[in-house]
Amino acid sequence: MSGLGWLESPAFTAFDQQVIWSDLIGNSVGLVALALGWRRSLWTWPVQLLSGVILVAAYAHAELAGGVGKQLLVIGVALWGWRQWTHGRQQSGDGSLAVRFATWKERGLLLGGTALGTLAVGLLFTAVPELSWNPWPDAYIFVGTLAAMVAQARGLVEFWFAWILVDVVGVPLAFSSGLAFSGLVYVVYFALALWGMRDWWLRSRAAAQPPLKGVPA
Repeated sequence: MSGLGWLESPAFTAFDQQVIWSDLIGNSVGLVALALGWRRSLWTWPVQLLSGVILVAAYAHAELAGGVGKQLLVIGVALWGWRQWTHGRQQSGDGSLAVRFATWKERGLLLGGTALGTLAVGLLFTAVPELSWNPWPDAYIFVGTLAAMVAQARGLVEFWFAWILVDVVGVPLAFSSGLAFSGLVYVVYFALALWGMRDWWLRSRAAAQPPLKGVPA
């Protein structure tokens, strides 16, 4: 067994399904990353990157090539998002990250890109069956995750809506793939996404309010 072989060994059993260490650790780290994103902490990106690295092993163990590809994509986008937030925090002056709703143009680009991307990836997974045993849900999560992280990197409230839509498919897919702990984590993701959406929504509304007379902006 290689030095990292223990990541593919069982940690415990839940719902008659074995939970492997990479699944357990990777998803736990992913939850921390989402919570840090809610708090608008720059640490959300390096933690997300770490989660992606670990989850590559989890999806490889479940023989989900689409999941492996998604996590490799997560790693790349996390590096880009890290750079985006670092630049944004430097521009804000007070160390905080400004959040806002997307413009209609940005929403159109996100929706159009997600739809076309899901179609393209779904067709690829269908044409190459070894990439995924369930091509369309896999493609939906694959591209939806990309859209969510791009929106997060740009400080858009729609980031949370995207994660909620990914969770709706991610929960049943994870359980049916034998990744029970991932399914449970997706449920917690859903709850965190609702709270995070509320927080970012309120912050974006507060930032949009004009300053009162006599009060510095």
